Amino acid sequence: MKRILTVQDISCVGKCSLTVALPIISAMGVETAVLPTAVLSTHTQFSGFTFRDLTDDMLPAAEHWQKEKISFDAIYTGYLGSERQIDIVSDIFGKFKGENTTIIVDPAMADNGALYKGFKSGFPAAMFKLCGKADIILPNLTEAAFMLGVPYPGDRYDESYIRNMLVELTSSGARTAVLTGVSFAENELGVMAYDSVAGKYFSYFSEKLPASFHGTGDIFASAFSGALCGGNSVEESLKIAVDYTVECIRVTIGSGSDCWYGVEFEKCIPFLIRRIGK
Repeated sequence: MKRILTVQDISCVGKCSLTVALPIISAMGVETAVLPTAVLSTHTQFSGFTFRDLTDDMLPAAEHWQKEKISFDAIYTGYLGSERQIDIVSDIFGKFKGENTTIIVDPAMADNGALYKGFKSGFPAAMFKLCGKADIILPNLTEAAFMLGVPYPGDRYDESYIRNMLVELTSSGARTAVLTGVSFAENELGVMAYDSVAGKYFSYFSEKLPASFHGTGDIFASAFSGALCGGNSVEESLKIAVDYTVECIRVTIGSGSDCWYGVEFEKCIPFLIRRIGK
């Protein structure tokens, strides 16, 4: 069985980060090891949540794994709360990057033209440096703009702009850059990717639904990482992740759930299993 390590925080209640990564990737038939960066009582859309920083526990855990000769087929990182955590994760990449280990970085730090609360102006540059050690990176348009030091384009872009941005993103050293939340038509939304070694672009779009939910980026990145580690190509893994994310949104809209809480991804796990053909 393939084994993936995912490094991000855990919100004990709420639909994001490790709370979605662990069940989604496990359901896809991939053993999921976790390295929590922090523990929150709920996700940050709640008020008054508790927070426990686990930065000091990260390297000791990794060093124990080394002593036990534990290895990983893939490492997938999500939200990292500080530049110190970025440095630690960079060290972990060095410790566990084997010849066949795939590193996936979701630089979760911004959306809708703004950095998440608490991040300083130097954080995107540190994250871009970490992206240089990845095989595949999964930024949205806001994150890409911050890492490249260019203005956020909003919805004022065309395919040529996205292609150029993807090329610039791979200048970090990552082989493949994927831009999420891309749209070239009013009724569609999806992804566009660039493989810098093959010199090949790839895009995949689905229906643009009339709602936006908290945590869907984590749903997408987790489904993509699980599909890729399970043996699918990058292109097929992106299709699986888009299809699953859209299905989660569709089902959640139908149930009338609050968008701030997150999508009902659990109801859609049977769809995911059928989609990957397990």
